[in-house]
Amino acid sequence: MTPPLRKEDCLIEPLIEAISGKWKLLIIYWLAQETSRFNHLQRNLGAITHRTLTRQLSELQEAGFVSRKDFKTIPPHVEYSLTPLGQSLIPLLEVMHDWAAENATKLGRSA
Repeated sequence: MTPPLRKEDCLIEPLIEAISGKWKLLIIYWLAQETSRFNHLQRNLGAITHRTLTRQLSELQEAGFVSRKDFKTIPPHVEYSLTPLGQSLIPLLEVMHDWAAENATKLGRSA
């Protein structure tokens, strides 16, 4: 019989902490499509506020999933992209997408 896992043995917990929240996975999804400027990301995300997007991008940068390139120009030109660590989440997002499509009616959505 396998002994029960202890809290410190749960390897998924740090990942969940790093990507938790309403917007982080969606930000990663859009950055997986293309490198984006702030306003382009905000348009793609829809209802996210400027402040929230700034905070979520900063947290994703700190976690190592997103990189920020500042072109040091006036007007400011900054682009966001996925790091190799962020790109490694794409297969996980694809599996989540497939699961959501299979269970769309159970989630109250049409596929």
